[in-house]
Amino acid sequence: MAYWEEQSECCPREDLEQLQLERLQSVINRVYKNVAFYRALFDGERIVPEDVGSLDAFTKLPFTTKKDLEKNYPYGMFAVPLREVVRIHTTTDTIDTPTVVGYTAHDLKTWSDLVARFLLSGGASRDDVIQVSFHYGLFTGAFGLHHGAEKIGASVIPASSENTEKQIRIMQDYRTTVLVSTPSYALFLADTLEEMGIDPKQMMLKKGLFGGEIWSDKTRADIQERLYIEAFDNYGVSELMGPGIAGECREKQGLHIVEDHVLPEIIDPETGESLPPGKTGELVLTTLTREAFPLVRYRTGDITSLDYGTCACGRTMVRMKRIERRTDDLIIIKGINVDPHQIEKVLLEIEGCEPHYQVIVRRENNRDHLVVNVAVSENIFFDELRLQESFVEKVRTALGRRLNVRVDVKLMERKSLEESLKKSPKIVDSREL
Repeated sequence: MAYWEEQSECCPREDLEQLQLERLQSVINRVYKNVAFYRALFDGERIVPEDVGSLDAFTKLPFTTKKDLEKNYPYGMFAVPLREVVRIHTTTDTIDTPTVVGYTAHDLKTWSDLVARFLLSGGASRDDVIQVSFHYGLFTGAFGLHHGAEKIGASVIPASSENTEKQIRIMQDYRTTVLVSTPSYALFLADTLEEMGIDPKQMMLKKGLFGGEIWSDKTRADIQERLYIEAFDNYGVSELMGPGIAGECREKQGLHIVEDHVLPEIIDPETGESLPPGKTGELVLTTLTREAFPLVRYRTGDITSLDYGTCACGRTMVRMKRIERRTDDLIIIKGINVDPHQIEKVLLEIEGCEPHYQVIVRRENNRDHLVVNVAVSENIFFDELRLQESFVEKVRTALGRRLNVRVDVKLMERKSLEESLKKSPKIVDSREL
């Protein structure tokens, strides 16, 4: 069994909890001193850092939410001067005010080390050629996985989001052994290989590290059967660092959370009360070593549970189950977070559209499709076909720019849409995730 930092990954639980408490107390003091938001938050609750004398006392602290990050855009949550920030990323959320995340040089080193952990736990090594098929940009995914792969000494191909046929040629010519992408893209890749008449068994591909989407054991089985590879899950949160929060080992009995750097909790999403181990609820995370952008009790919106039992791999870090669903309406398509509320904002800006819509997400030929049924003024339907098509294109383009994904638009009369909404919810996700 390969480890990147064996002493940390296999740390006895008692020693780990002591380390967590020491780092937690340091974080609480730092954010109280350096982040005005946390100082005001704690003062409002009449809390001082010295009150956090145990992990149990920690659960009395207030939560940090996505709204808090939006209100402090762009640099209000930074705990260091901007001159110490050497990298800036933003979340993939399709909102007007994205979350700006900063990294010090030490943060980047930690990030690559944590990604290296789950790469090795999934069987990757310095002998691999790792093809990163995430988009390189403000999104954290590609860069985190890229530098983690370099850290273990592997050969890295920054393929980004090139067209699939080109991705396949790269795999063939450069002898790729590990694919890094979303699980849905892996299935689309399998479809394209079939269409091109290429036998995956003739390629060098052996493993896949997949994240950025909610996926199931059925999807894993399909990927493994069609690409003849071993598929591993990993989990990241852009606000905390990106990929590297958790990843599967060869046992595939849950994703090990890097507890020496991130403190996990499970709460009741309705009441906010802490839940005992094994119970399903919302995942809450606290950074223990982040310098530039520390977060305390951040509500991720992801529903899962934690297993503190011993893993056969020897790692003592708690394992989280795959994300089951979210607490909000957020839709994840091709690794991009789509906030349905942004759709209404776009429609309100277009003359002829009414603020009534229905979102339908479906998967066809292993590609996700986003369809928006839009209520429009009656006069739109009296326009000639050419004008209707121009109007549809106008709405599609506006939605695509705001959401950063392709959108299919269907125009409906208001009464027809209202009847449809009586029979089905406003957001229909037919994918079996």
